[in-house]
Amino acid sequence: MKNFELKKYMNMKSSHITLKGRITLLLMLTVLIVSSCDRSRMDRGYDYFPDMFNSAAYKTYSEHPVLPDGQIMQEAPEGTIPIGFVPYPYDNSFESRELAGKELTNPFEVNNELIAEGKAKYEIFCMHCHGVDGKGDGILYTSGKFLVKPATLVEGDILEKPSGEIFHVITKGWGTMAAHEVLVKPEDRWKIVMYIEEVLRKQK
Repeated sequence: MKNFELKKYMNMKSSHITLKGRITLLLMLTVLIVSSCDRSRMDRGYDYFPDMFNSAAYKTYSEHPVLPDGQIMQEAPEGTIPIGFVPYPYDNSFESRELAGKELTNPFEVNNELIAEGKAKYEIFCMHCHGVDGKGDGILYTSGKFLVKPATLVEGDILEKPSGEIFHVITKGWGTMAAHEVLVKPEDRWKIVMYIEEVLRKQK
C-alpha cells in the first residue's frame, strides 16, 4: 500500500514539474519574441551580445569630429591607386588612340576557349549596338532607340586597325560610344578583340 501511494505521489509531482516547465518555456519564448522586435528600422532589435553588432568604427556616411569637413568619406590621397589596379596610360584623344594601336598587343594566344569567352562578352556588352555579325545593326539602332548608327566592325577602315587600337576604343570609347573600362575587365576586352578579329572579320 505504501509503495502504491509513493508511486502515485511521484507521478503527481512529475506532472507538476512538466506543467511548470511548460510555463517556463512559454515565458522564455514570449520574452525572446518581444526582445527580438525592432526598436527602429535601423537596428536588429535587442541583442544578447550587443558589442558584436554595434561596431566601434564610424559608419560610412556618418560625421567625424576630427577628419576634414567632419566627414568619414574622404578622397584618396593624390597619386594613390587601388590594390590590384593598373592605371591605363592613354587618354581619349586621336594621338593616344594611334599610340595605343602601336604599343598594345593582345597578351593572349588565340585558342577556341578564349574565343568562346570573347563571344560571350561580346554578346553581353557589344551586340546590342554593333549587332550579331558586327555590322552596326544592333537592336538599339534597329529599334529606333539609338539614332546614330554604330560603327561596323567588319567593313571599311576598321579592318586595318591593329588590336591595340580596338582595345583602346573599347576602353575609352569613341564618338557616341561610351567608355567600357569600368564595365569590362581588361582581360575580357582582349578576348572581345580576339573574337572580333578571329570570327566576325573572317565570317565577312
